[in-house]
Amino acid sequence: MSTVSQTTPRIAPGRAGVKKELPDRFKDYRHVWVFLELERGNVHPVSFELLGEGRKLADKLEVQLAGVVLGPPGEMVEDAVAEAFAYGADLVYIVDAPPLADYRNEPFAKALTDLVNTHKPEILLLGATTLGRDLAGSVATTLQTGLTADCTELDVDSDGSLAATRPTFGGSLLCTIYTLNYRPQMATVRPRVMPMPQRVDKPVGRVMRHKLSLVEDDIVTKVLGFLPDNQSAMANLAYADVVVAGGLGLGAAENLQLVKNLARAIGAEHGCSRPLVQKGWMPADRQIGQTGKTIRPKLYIAAGISGAIQHRVGVEGADLIVAINTDPNAPIFEFAHLGIVTDAIRFLPALTEAFTRRLSPHSRDKLAS
Repeated sequence: MSTVSQTTPRIAPGRAGVKKELPDRFKDYRHVWVFLELERGNVHPVSFELLGEGRKLADKLEVQLAGVVLGPPGEMVEDAVAEAFAYGADLVYIVDAPPLADYRNEPFAKALTDLVNTHKPEILLLGATTLGRDLAGSVATTLQTGLTADCTELDVDSDGSLAATRPTFGGSLLCTIYTLNYRPQMATVRPRVMPMPQRVDKPVGRVMRHKLSLVEDDIVTKVLGFLPDNQSAMANLAYADVVVAGGLGLGAAENLQLVKNLARAIGAEHGCSRPLVQKGWMPADRQIGQTGKTIRPKLYIAAGISGAIQHRVGVEGADLIVAINTDPNAPIFEFAHLGIVTDAIRFLPALTEAFTRRLSPHSRDKLAS
């Protein structure tokens, strides 16, 4: 004789079953910080995008938004500070010292972790650039806190926790990750995922300086020289106003020339979906999507691209998405603003010819206006 247990089966706790219990040492962590990526005098635009997003989070939490600038003493840092206030910061933390003239992991990680331990932010955001990814990983490891990488959405939960959403399982699912019992809550966001906020000129506000507790002799790595990137043909997809891209629906590598011809005719950048890079049809710097470039153009033309979620999260910030596909049930038609059900191999040459006839070289910029 068998018996059936009437007890409720035990279910592994998810977000709803995990109680937020901050240790006492974290209970005075407040405010939202954005790391301003400064290299050779220029602030990376993703830093301004993150200030816009940080402003929303700070307002929801009713705390201050702070920028963090690390660099050498002088005009370069002061200009970055002024820009931080113009894009919404309430205050800026500065660590300016000669060892911070060029990015090296050791002094930058030391400066940022010292700042965090001294001033205790609850949220720290960095750009998911080459520099930002390297720095964020080191800082999170040193602080023994959580880091959610390549986020596509940031929000604040009902209990004030950072809800960081990112694609997972190769881009097939979206998951929201929480860092419940540690501070700061860290996240990186790729360029162009968040909209650029409006810049408003205003006086420089409160600035707090912090001393770097390292000198050059303490740092193992040395900068011997600077070699500028000579890859002039590298794509600038992330900040292009018009982009034309091709996918597997084009059928063969040689048909990508149709995409390039249209891009040339309208003064656009050209790109592709992930499968084409995997096949070796196009270089990785031309890949669009969560594991490639995230774009926010004014016009995006997708030819023969099915529109899986991995691609969608990389393009849905575009002002106008035009999809060309033979399959009327392709996922891309669910988020495209204009869908054309036809064979891209026949349609692209006709579209290129029409644009070539109508657009003079001086009028192509009108597409991006």
